[in-house]
Amino acid sequence: MTSTAKAASSAILERDGKYLLVLRRNPPSADMYAFPGGRAEEGETPDETALREFQEETGIVARNPQLFSVYDLKTHAADGSVTSHFFLSVFTVEADADAVAEAADDAADLGWYSVDEIRRMPVPQSVLECAERLALRQ
Repeated sequence: MTSTAKAASSAILERDGKYLLVLRRNPPSADMYAFPGGRAEEGETPDETALREFQEETGIVARNPQLFSVYDLKTHAADGSVTSHFFLSVFTVEADADAVAEAADDAADLGWYSVDEIRRMPVPQSVLECAERLALRQ
């Protein structure tokens, strides 16, 4: 069985060397920390999806999305079949320095974490890779 990849986007907001992560409530990546994000809605561009999902999950209105990375993510069942397939566009975003994040929608919790902390947390490999790449640029 072949699956069609669903479009999804996530957004990375960094402040003082820490990254805003949400604790995912729903699959894929349930019970893992990740950058705020989710599935595209009909007619949305990847950057529009990133900004909408970021606001839905954190309450923060982000701006100036810049494409940072793309991933072809597949989740497999024990028998090897593909259970989910997402084409993920990851953006860096900006927001007002005084904007306060509050967990909402699919986010069970959220917080600001350094790369060292992220390395010890349950996160998708793509999240750790992006955080480490961004940390090298600072």
